[in-house]
Amino acid sequence: MTFLKVISVATAGFIAICGTAAAQTRTVKIASEGAYPPWNITQPDGKLGGFEIELAQNLCERMKVKCEISAQEWDGLIPGMNVGKYDAIMAGMSITEERLKAIDFSIPYAREPNGFMVEKGTKLADMPGAGKVINLDKDEAEAIKVLNEIKPLLKGRTLGVQISTTHSLLADKYLKGAVEVKQYKSTPEHDLDLSAGRIDIVLADRSTLDTSLATPELKNFTHAGPMFVGGVVGNGVGVGLRKGDKELKALFDAAIKSAIEDGTVQKLSEKWFHADNTPRD
Repeated sequence: MTFLKVISVATAGFIAICGTAAAQTRTVKIASEGAYPPWNITQPDGKLGGFEIELAQNLCERMKVKCEISAQEWDGLIPGMNVGKYDAIMAGMSITEERLKAIDFSIPYAREPNGFMVEKGTKLADMPGAGKVINLDKDEAEAIKVLNEIKPLLKGRTLGVQISTTHSLLADKYLKGAVEVKQYKSTPEHDLDLSAGRIDIVLADRSTLDTSLATPELKNFTHAGPMFVGGVVGNGVGVGLRKGDKELKALFDAAIKSAIEDGTVQKLSEKWFHADNTPRD
């Protein structure tokens, strides 16, 4: 081997080593909410936990980067990332056409329907469509038909949703004028008002409702009516990223794909949701 070839091989090896070291020492700042159980929660000791926090830690190991995960208020997540406070969002954020105007997303790492929670033994508890999961992309006509049957039951009622969510979009598009909609900064806030009788119905992710229904305060409440996927509700939950950050998107996409393929996403999903919310398509 000539001297130049030796230098060339050595240089290539050095670059490869440095590239690996750089990846391992890169810091990725991830924002979550810490108030959306079981997706993300703030534990009694103040540390963040939940499905997304454990998944984020796993993804960071796969990407060979150091991650810093912090809690931010929901309505400040996208603005905060776009001004550079952090690099990514993992906060139960559904991938929607509207959000894609402001940010990019990784491939989805979870998918589940949205539905209603009401008090047991009331007329709302018997609303039409129970047990149905309606895809707003494929069966919007069916969704409108069922919701039109529900609307008379909502007259004079108040529906609670978290602000700037797919749930608020669904309520605005399909229930506007049929029910008073009250928006909250976090799901625990609308749960508190529901248990106290200040509102009559809540619209949220199935897993969030399941977590709420397992608490003593909401033991007398239940799921009701149909559930929805697609359309304004979105097509899965992904990592929110700044527009044009192709490198970080590629890292997250590869890590999520790997975590889905080896069953890690399913394992964490069953741990936190007691159901498999792994995206399958």
